Amino acid sequence: MNDEPNGRRQFLKSLGLAAAGAATLNVDAAAPMGRGDVRRWDLETDLLIVGSGVAGVSAAIEARRSGIAALMLERQHLPGGSSGISGGVCYLGGGTPLQKALGFDDSVEAMLGYMLAASGPYASTDKIQLYCEQSLEHFDWLVANGVRYAQKYSDEKEISIPDGSLYHCGSERAWPFRERFKPAPRGHVPPSEHLTGGRELMRALLAAADALGARLIVNAEAQRLIVETDGRIAGARIHLDGKVRHVRARRGVVLAAGGFIHDAEMVKTYAPELAACSTPWGRAGDLGIGIRMGIAAGGATLRMHHGFVITPMYPPETILRGIAVNAAGQRFTPEDGYYGMVGHDIAYRQNGRAWMIVDADSAYGWNDFRLPVAAEAADIATLEKTLALPDGALLQTVDYYNRHAEHGRDPLFHKEAKFIAPLKTAPFKAYDLSTQHAFTPAHTFGGLHTDLDARVLDAWNEPIPGLYAAGRSSAGLPVAPYIASGVSIGDGSFFGRRAARHAARA
Repeated sequence: MNDEPNGRRQFLKSLGLAAAGAATLNVDAAAPMGRGDVRRWDLETDLLIVGSGVAGVSAAIEARRSGIAALMLERQHLPGGSSGISGGVCYLGGGTPLQKALGFDDSVEAMLGYMLAASGPYASTDKIQLYCEQSLEHFDWLVANGVRYAQKYSDEKEISIPDGSLYHCGSERAWPFRERFKPAPRGHVPPSEHLTGGRELMRALLAAADALGARLIVNAEAQRLIVETDGRIAGARIHLDGKVRHVRARRGVVLAAGGFIHDAEMVKTYAPELAACSTPWGRAGDLGIGIRMGIAAGGATLRMHHGFVITPMYPPETILRGIAVNAAGQRFTPEDGYYGMVGHDIAYRQNGRAWMIVDADSAYGWNDFRLPVAAEAADIATLEKTLALPDGALLQTVDYYNRHAEHGRDPLFHKEAKFIAPLKTAPFKAYDLSTQHAFTPAHTFGGLHTDLDARVLDAWNEPIPGLYAAGRSSAGLPVAPYIASGVSIGDGSFFGRRAARHAARA
């Protein structure tokens, strides 16, 4: 009897599970300081913003336009955060001037319907509704702050033209959503010669913040919040120029320090599906410090297991004439859906394993780094055997698909007509879509629980006075599955603004 606990622990250890049951986030290093422990303030501002990505800079702009001082702290040597290396897409709709100029009819109701339906049971309904209702105003705000959009539309599933600014960036045209809500292109992206829209977006917004008088300090590492005796957040302790400094924030602190994709232990603890992905995506500063600081101050979290998993099969779109199959040799998702939704299905529902089956007509015309070739054969039976799929499973799947594709039909997943074609021309290939083998960017969506004004909420859903969170330090609009490019940029910029406006009124 005395040996049983030790034996059980040894057994769990052998499975790599010994610590799993007790895995917790160590927030000791981010524990808040009492105001009484601060002898003097080294810096002062109205609104202190931890981070300089799209959420942080949007908060800074709105703070200055609301008449209060703003100070951004950036851990890295360059501002912009992960927003700066993103595609720079902002998900907007309801009839933006750009949509109208290019002849597209959209409505708040259609945008709202798609976002709610695609996000599923984890949707933040109140936030989505507010965002959709104010999407037109948010577009105008971006333009007023220097973000440029070109009046050119791309019909492809990814922006592939340097002078284009509008495209279908989600699964609006895929089944079943196209049958429920009128599709419209809602991906708004600044044009850029090298398709680096994030850089153009952040260049414009950082310039606007600077012109308005917002301050920015780089190489400044936020460490702990400082709390008054009544519980209000009074500022933060930071590390700057080799010294510990204390920053007073008269109107509050906005945690906009990004997600936690580059903290391997946090990802392993909270989002093991993301830990299994080949490519943690984001700037080096995505270490979860904002989330840790918020938790240590009493903030609750939401959806810490959520994130995006991208399976970037396209461009070119011709590969979508193939079919994605799982370890049972069966189709499991509409291949022409947004690659964030396809990636989600692979990572969260198929144990990270899947293959794209193509023929000579739908295969890449080159060796593509994104998707390694797992097998190639002159016939489907050999391909099935090479992949070690159940006997006859892939043969049946391909035969069923081909019989209907011959007539332009896809009764299982109803792909768009241009993506329906029988797989008949040898050689046949299986591209590896598995999250560990394919180029599979992943980022976190879980974070601090906030209200419509981006105030951080505690375990009783009460706001913590003077504490805000936006972008990937918060649990906002983006959920798993990620429903469209631009939802994260839209969320961060929109709720970063709301945080600053509330702080200015407080």
